[in-house]
Amino acid sequence: MLTSILILLAFGCLSGFTTVLFGFGGGFVTVPVVYGIAQARSGGDAMHVAVATSTAVMVVNSATATFAQLRSGRLRREYVWPLIAFIGAGAVLGSLAATMADDAVLRFLFVAYLALTIVDSVLRKGFLRPGATDRPRTLGRVTATAGGVGIGAVASFLGVGGSVLTVPLLRRKGLPMADAAAMANPLSLPVAVLGTAVYAFAATASGPAPAGRIGYVDLVAGAALLAGSLPTIAVARRVLDRLPDRVHAITYVCLLAAALLAVLLR
Repeated sequence: MLTSILILLAFGCLSGFTTVLFGFGGGFVTVPVVYGIAQARSGGDAMHVAVATSTAVMVVNSATATFAQLRSGRLRREYVWPLIAFIGAGAVLGSLAATMADDAVLRFLFVAYLALTIVDSVLRKGFLRPGATDRPRTLGRVTATAGGVGIGAVASFLGVGGSVLTVPLLRRKGLPMADAAAMANPLSLPVAVLGTAVYAFAATASGPAPAGRIGYVDLVAGAALLAGSLPTIAVARRVLDRLPDRVHAITYVCLLAAALLAVLLR
């Protein structure tokens, strides 16, 4: 048990770092590690526990990082609103679908989603190296509405926040990587809040939730992750402005690849 707590603390620190620098909110970092620990304790619903706990941790991480980014002036209303409202609507649909999905299906879709995102970021122009003459472009109506619902549904279904979709989207609109990552935090909040509510009140596949859990949310794992992430968020803010844009984008893709390997090797 102590070993698991120490592992969660270490990965909590990593999730705090990635929340600020990449807008992850912790999802891609915490899902693999909670899945590994829950697999030994929760049996067939380990992936559901991992997704739900990651989503709960994301509420606190994203809110803390959003407040920090608001003070830095990186948040732009024309990109955050109305996209955030439609992401919230999609989050309800995605969370409800996840509670009814088979655990193996959830794991397969998580892996497929990561793989497709990595390939898209590497091969499609505009992410790793935006054009030198690119100027920030506003979001179209279809992107903000249908795109927002889609982002919310996919993100809450897989417990990863919206950063893996919103960061590439905003990046291709001509925004610097630091600004795109900063705005991923408030855009992840509706996914995290609504998703956590659904997972917490969901009837688990294995019957009544065991001690230390509310629905699929593992309170002990969540507390350990937050104990590591919250102090790290304060420190990571100082690194953001010093990171070159291209290095920032490449590191983002590398972290997605690391999360993919972590799930595949379990």
